[in-house]
Amino acid sequence: MNTIDLNSDVGEHFGSWTMGDDAAIFQSVSSANVACGFHAGDPSSIKRTCADAVAQNITIGAHVAYRDLAGFGRRFLDCSPQELADDVLYQIGALEAIARSVGGTIKYVKPHGALYNTIVHHEAHAQAVVDAVKASGLELPLLLLPGSVALKKAEEAGLRAVAEAFADRAYTPEGTLVSRREKGAVLHDGELVAQNMVRLATEGTLTAIDGSEIKMPAESICLHGDTAGAVEMAGQVRSALEEAGVTIKAFV
Repeated sequence: MNTIDLNSDVGEHFGSWTMGDDAAIFQSVSSANVACGFHAGDPSSIKRTCADAVAQNITIGAHVAYRDLAGFGRRFLDCSPQELADDVLYQIGALEAIARSVGGTIKYVKPHGALYNTIVHHEAHAQAVVDAVKASGLELPLLLLPGSVALKKAEEAGLRAVAEAFADRAYTPEGTLVSRREKGAVLHDGELVAQNMVRLATEGTLTAIDGSEIKMPAESICLHGDTAGAVEMAGQVRSALEEAGVTIKAFV
């Protein structure tokens, strides 16, 4: 029987401002990428999110980002590798302390937004992220895009590198994500998305935006919680996978 992890970006709140329905998305996922305060999240909302994850037996991961609250972490930050490594280490440490305070612990790291996409090809920033994870001493796996420079560097550093796919995003023929600035980058048809994810989990393939078939060896599927209809789509994906005989289970 096939097994796959379902993860979602959560805790992306700030003060009285909230994004997504974390409680609802927790009904469908097995892993939670918790914002660490640099693209979203404040100490109190992060703590609540971690407590909810622990209560529902959801695996906690550190969703680290460029220091870009105003841009929601979706803008490239031309910082030095050392500054980036320090920022990532800071975020890991902060989330670990908060998670422990509510009876949990972090089990992996997943970069967010522009940082995630940048380290697909940016050698220096990819190495900085890997160095930060190593420096934490927690031996955490890194959740990354298949074929990325960061994934290779993580493996070279002796870290577990876990490849993921995105349920609601379109892919280029090269296997990278279509930019959100382009038409069709975000998928909204829940039935189609569910069918795609069953094929991914059982066959390891996806259809690119140009209609070509691409190999996508993924151990985890990301279900975004901040797009319209996200909660319903997440439920559709989980139901379709389970009906196809796929077990939903955290990769750690």
